[in-house]
Amino acid sequence: MRRIVSLGLLAVLALSACNQAGSSSSGSGAADLSYDVSGIKKVDAIAALVPADIASGGKLTIGASTDYAPAEFRDENLTTAIGYDVDLGKALGKVLGLETEVVDGEFSSLIPAIGSEYTIGISSFTINEERIKTVNMISYINVGSSYAVPKGNPNGFNPDDVCGKTIAVQTGTAQENDLKKISQTCESEGKSGIQSLPYPRQSEATTNVVGGKADAFYADSTVADYSSTLTNGQLEVVGGIRSALPQGIVVAKDDPELTEAIQKAMQHLMDDGTWPKILKNWGISQDAALRTAKLNPTN
Repeated sequence: MRRIVSLGLLAVLALSACNQAGSSSSGSGAADLSYDVSGIKKVDAIAALVPADIASGGKLTIGASTDYAPAEFRDENLTTAIGYDVDLGKALGKVLGLETEVVDGEFSSLIPAIGSEYTIGISSFTINEERIKTVNMISYINVGSSYAVPKGNPNGFNPDDVCGKTIAVQTGTAQENDLKKISQTCESEGKSGIQSLPYPRQSEATTNVVGGKADAFYADSTVADYSSTLTNGQLEVVGGIRSALPQGIVVAKDDPELTEAIQKAMQHLMDDGTWPKILKNWGISQDAALRTAKLNPTN
């Protein structure tokens, strides 16, 4: 039942996303927001860095949890991956002279499969020390966290005092870890801890806030902002953006050649202005676009 409801919400998003800033005039759906990468040229010096086995295969397989609008989600046909991270992956492929394929997976399963099932991962991965112990991460965007609640905040949810609240969150995210820490602080102060409701898909977390099972969900600020569209105005953000951190493209730790190729391709897209244009198309502030593609930044 949750799966059916979640897909229904994604269909609502796809049909209504044309109202977002940066949409095209055709109004045919969320795909209108996608950035046209056809004009991006292959950069031979960067493409030459791609490992021979990947270059000969001609494809960049990108792992993503495609239920995290507007970064990576599915169009109204519920199969085609779209979003600003998806467009970024296509742009990287153009620079490297490779075709791209986005392969869907549950968020918590993606990083362990980088280098085997997926060539790279682009799925709103917040960079942290725990992750860079096992994979390489190349920074490309700065995103905070936000709480989303039912429209009008009928339960008076206070984002500065979440002790004792029931909060939905996607499994394996930085926000899930944050909630655990906040809950521990609540308990150390003699207050009730947070009742965290983890879900493998963000769409399930969103659905259960709309349905009243949770007081709020906690997710990336871009995702929380987009939740109003996702639910036809049934949700709103409270408390603004909290603790903005860089997110990164994930590459296998034991693949320095591909890491260098991806890092330089990302820097090229930053330098020529393509990356901020992609964000603009999706109605995301260009201030979120980083200007330097750093490898494993720790702050």
